[in-house]
Amino acid sequence: MPPIRVLIVDDSVVVRRLLSDLLSADPELEVAGVATDGHSALAKIQASPPDVVTLDVEMPGLDGLKTLAAIRASQPKLPVIMFSALTERAARTTLEALSLGATDYVTKPSDVNSLAAALVQVREQLVPKIKALCARAKPRPKPLATPLGMAPATRFTSISPPMPASLRAPAPMPRVAGEVEVVVIGASTGGPNALAAVLPRLPRDLAAPVLITQHMPPVFTRQLAARLAALSGLEVREAAGGEALTPGSVWIAPGDFHMVVRRDGASVRLALHQGSPENSCRPSVDVLFRSAVEVYGGRTLAVVLTGMGQDGLRGCQRIREAGGQVVAQDEATSVVWGMPGFVARAGLANAVVPLDVIDTEIARRLKFGARGRAAPLARKEAPHGD
Repeated sequence: MPPIRVLIVDDSVVVRRLLSDLLSADPELEVAGVATDGHSALAKIQASPPDVVTLDVEMPGLDGLKTLAAIRASQPKLPVIMFSALTERAARTTLEALSLGATDYVTKPSDVNSLAAALVQVREQLVPKIKALCARAKPRPKPLATPLGMAPATRFTSISPPMPASLRAPAPMPRVAGEVEVVVIGASTGGPNALAAVLPRLPRDLAAPVLITQHMPPVFTRQLAARLAALSGLEVREAAGGEALTPGSVWIAPGDFHMVVRRDGASVRLALHQGSPENSCRPSVDVLFRSAVEVYGGRTLAVVLTGMGQDGLRGCQRIREAGGQVVAQDEATSVVWGMPGFVARAGLANAVVPLDVIDTEIARRLKFGARGRAAPLARKEAPHGD
């Protein structure tokens, strides 16, 4: 395959050089050009469209948001990754950019004077995202056997597939049938917009608390909670630790902290810790999912939204072993079908549905537990739904 062509747009000469050196060192990537401002970027895109654009959030003149709007007017599907500082203002602007059509974002190094540290930080964030976002337009390789023994991806609406033998724990938890008492959601790339689509459509009288792990750094999660609260009308807050869970409350794990639930007498409370990252993530979806099933058992409903990697896979395994339910976003509506795709291919999802059906699946399963059947969709159903 030809290398992925990346246009770098940033008003900082230091950042432009850092990104150019970093991307040029990868044989799968190619610097298609650099631009110092929005007007120059638009001219370069029109002359020779790249495969992906890295776009500075804050630039003089035509800033990141205005440049993004102009790009989307002519190139609606061109992946655009915002390059943002780790500040409250930049976080708000980045979330606004995501709502206006930016594909993803990365945060700038806090110390660009330490070139080696800056290169490592940006490489770990940016390069995998570029490759994941551009892989969607390239031919998909045939499925290969994996150490987890996953089956090829299957499109379905509401099924209870058998658990692959390689994913079964030696001593599975007992199945506990019953109503859903907690909803846990995991998301990464594309997650902020997915959450903004799902939460406003949930009923305000939710019968269970909703706990969310979105892969985001500090500051950004607080801004995300505020934005979702304004959009949805639900009480959405960033967790601080110690809060008692009540039906209808929505909590987001803060950046750089794992969020878990703990039984406290008759109540259940949130707790935060900075244990080792899992799946290179903190907060981690697996950490949240495991803690939920330890407290709620089979009364746990997990939802896995768009995102890179496989964070949440092992947690979904534990939830299914306990008799809980799992809903995954489908490939067509995911920005990156990594996290939900791993869950679906492992046979761990009760339902794999489009983003605009996720809220319906949550509400239905809250009302009917594991006994309800999904409303018919325009896709293949298994003979026996759950």
